[in-house]
Amino acid sequence: MEKNIKISMLLDIYGVLLTAKQSDLLDLYYNQNLSLSEIADDVGITRQGVRKILVDGEKKLFDYEEKLHFLNKKLEDNKIIEELIEETDDIAFKEKLRKLL
Repeated sequence: MEKNIKISMLLDIYGVLLTAKQSDLLDLYYNQNLSLSEIADDVGITRQGVRKILVDGEKKLFDYEEKLHFLNKKLEDNKIIEELIEETDDIAFKEKLRKLL
């Protein structure tokens, strides 16, 4: 899985465990696709300051996942749901399963 996508998913799961600034800056960088310079200008800190906050936040996200495995469990569950969708002929059931993803 691409690093940017993984961090975005981890942010959705564990973002509330980060500081507000870490969560906000990670969102701006990974979800809103802003550059370090754009974020620095928006929040009034240096590019290096933004980069440090991002690196620290990323480390925390990966540490949480290493300990809790919520993302891995979610991906495994999604794989099972996809397999169920492929195996059933019931259109209404397929739609219900897709909503779980």
